[in-house]
Amino acid sequence: MKYSTKLSDAVHILSFIALKKDSDLTSQAIAESVKTNPAFVRQIMSKLKKSGLITTVRGHARPSLARAEDEISLLDIYRAVEGDKPLLHLDTHTNPECGVGVNIQYALQDHYDKIQQSIEKEMSQVTLKDIIDSFHKKTGSDGDIRGPKASV
Repeated sequence: MKYSTKLSDAVHILSFIALKKDSDLTSQAIAESVKTNPAFVRQIMSKLKKSGLITTVRGHARPSLARAEDEISLLDIYRAVEGDKPLLHLDTHTNPECGVGVNIQYALQDHYDKIQQSIEKEMSQVTLKDIIDSFHKKTGSDGDIRGPKASV
């Protein structure tokens, strides 16, 4: 099973933009940091822009946060890149002739819904600023981020 990394990649991109705000931030430079391709970065950035989290000007490599770091929650970012997709998914391909296979999904749904509500509440309380502050603590940096080819 493949897991989506869109949320962590979107947080990476937003953090990169916040930490490198005085640099030219081409999709190629950001892609090198995320270790992906520029087209994927542009796809994520398009979703972030549509959700009002970043601003961009076509032809200029200067994306910027549309809101302050402490006004962007992890839930905002998740919804920007994943929409209303739940974190937990039911298996809808169970055996329809098996009483357990058919009904276990209904039994799980209520619990999954409670978990989703709890996770969304927690995610709404974590801001991009919290994540960047954690980054600084873990790296011992004070905002002066250096690295090869503008990588964080």
